[in-house]
Amino acid sequence: MKLIDQQYTKTPFYGVPRMVQHLRENGHRVNPKRIRRLYRKMDLHAIGPRPNTSKPHKGDGHTIYPYLLRGVKIERPNQVWGMDITYVPVGDGHMYLVAIIDLYSRFIVGWSLSNTMTASWCRDCLAMAVLEHGAPEMINTDQGSQFTSPTFTAYVGSLEQTRFSMDGKGRAIDNIFIERFWRNIKYEKIYLEPSEDGHELYAKIKGYVNFYNTERGHQSLGYKRPEKVYRAAA
Repeated sequence: MKLIDQQYTKTPFYGVPRMVQHLRENGHRVNPKRIRRLYRKMDLHAIGPRPNTSKPHKGDGHTIYPYLLRGVKIERPNQVWGMDITYVPVGDGHMYLVAIIDLYSRFIVGWSLSNTMTASWCRDCLAMAVLEHGAPEMINTDQGSQFTSPTFTAYVGSLEQTRFSMDGKGRAIDNIFIERFWRNIKYEKIYLEPSEDGHELYAKIKGYVNFYNTERGHQSLGYKRPEKVYRAAA
């Protein structure tokens, strides 16, 4: 799984066939069935131009919302937050990391680490970010079941001024800012300093998020720090 995650972070457009080819070319004996199963377990999808839809999943109460960011100019903090989940290796296993980024400043307003991906976990992470920073005007996620679930959508619906936007299925490019954050944290911390257990991983993620927010300059921000941009305009 770690090998898949490392390559997918570099090439998120790799679907199962191309990932199988890549692994085989690097000396690993794999078959498409196993890689497809691991893609599902890790909640990975090859990015690509697919149409969006607002149709609910039949019979299970899940709802997919339309994509609202097309043509929107991001001009201020808390205008749009992006939220996503990624797989992270730890010891002989893995955990899941959810994070929320302010699209204007690239400031990470919230994050959480868990052994499992649940709707309540995502809801609680968003609720803590709202409690600390106030509700955004819009929250953008992918179409993962944690975000389309009644547990999560009901909470977003309770935030009166917040609109809900969802990417087209498989379109990581729609939430590109948080995808860049995943690449940064994995290649600047998680892969460079492997963790043996969840406590160690949590401490490293906490330290990196603080570094990312307060010390790491961003070219798109004129090399200013995300926290400085977020606080100055908030």
